[in-house]
Amino acid sequence: MERMIVEGIGNTRRLLIVGLAFTAIMLNYVDRQIIALLKPMLQSEFGWSDRDYSHMASAFQFSAAVAFLGTGWFIDRIGLRRGFAIGVGAWSLAGMAHAFVTSVGGFVGVRAALGAAESIGTPAQVKTAATYFPPEQRSLMLGVGNMASNFGAVVAPLTIPALALALGWRAAFLIAGGLGLVWVLAWFAVTPRTSKTPGAAGSADGDRGASVPWSSLLRDRRQWAVIAAKALSDQVWWFLLFFMPDLFHRMFGMSQGSLGLPIATIYFLAALGSLSGGILPTYLLRRGVDVNRARKGSMLLYALLILPVPLVLLTGDPWVAAGLLGLGLFAHQGFSTNVFAMTADIFPSRMIGTAIGIGAFAGNLSGMGMIELAGWSLDNGHGYTPMLLICGGSYLVALLLIHLLVPKLVVAEPGTAKVARAGH
Repeated sequence: MERMIVEGIGNTRRLLIVGLAFTAIMLNYVDRQIIALLKPMLQSEFGWSDRDYSHMASAFQFSAAVAFLGTGWFIDRIGLRRGFAIGVGAWSLAGMAHAFVTSVGGFVGVRAALGAAESIGTPAQVKTAATYFPPEQRSLMLGVGNMASNFGAVVAPLTIPALALALGWRAAFLIAGGLGLVWVLAWFAVTPRTSKTPGAAGSADGDRGASVPWSSLLRDRRQWAVIAAKALSDQVWWFLLFFMPDLFHRMFGMSQGSLGLPIATIYFLAALGSLSGGILPTYLLRRGVDVNRARKGSMLLYALLILPVPLVLLTGDPWVAAGLLGLGLFAHQGFSTNVFAMTADIFPSRMIGTAIGIGAFAGNLSGMGMIELAGWSLDNGHGYTPMLLICGGSYLVALLLIHLLVPKLVVAEPGTAKVARAGH
């Protein structure tokens, strides 16, 4: 009976941890979207040009990409429990700082600080699943966590403009950031110092005496598999995130007021993709399918589902386009969930944050490249054709590279750090 009570407490705590991780990533996306949602109000008050605004967006994207090189290492070094709290606290303070700046340079600075701090969310999310959950449960937990970004993308436009109109734009930044500081207190109250879950990766306080040499990771085929997967999939996410409203406006003549419903539908389908990306491999693993086939089989399905995205170019119906793009983001989120889970599977605990941080750095840089390609293509009269063709085939190429680099995915034993070198 005592054992059953202890297990019940442990299961409840793990559910609370999942809920807190979900909330952190949701707040992450709310904080990063506020300035876009309040752009007309801020532009009117401060007289920004569109070029000024683009500098702010670029500052966020670039600082996040660079920070990914260090935040994964940081959370491996200092530990998940403290590292995640420091990251959320830092990005919350950076978000609140927006309320106190008035110049373009000031906004560029706080956006850069926000991007750098928010980069801890991705490695922390993956490490949370690895630390508190055994391999057969990680995909589902990562799928739930991956939904948080889509949930944030829906919650922000429903709440932030109304909040700004009622209380002022400064209050919107302060309240959203303040919620992150409340989250930090809840995180420390709920998370134990050490995971006792059978099959989980161990301590939440980290391996402070351990070091993860980049030289060994960059000689490791597993790391290059993660780099390839993130670079080829994240470019699609960032492109659609920044250009989807413009695509509907250019291709279907839709006004800003009429874009909300189809775009909300697309993000709802993306959220379902995150959940399916956790459920499908979990089902396969419980049916006795090995990790290699469960992960790669799931990723193959999602890579095939995104192939029809270029058909958007052939339709004149915005709802058909929304369905195709919704299917594409459904597939992206399912694929992405399995990339995160694959990383948690094949790397030992002390290396997970660093490994996914390096992969996320590659993903952010490829996203910047795709955004620049979109700007060049639109300016030179090529429209959205090149980018949508890339979206359709990118995931099959990513899966092919994963398979070539790591022909058989094997779950790493906690604490092991054997390098799978290229050419061996």
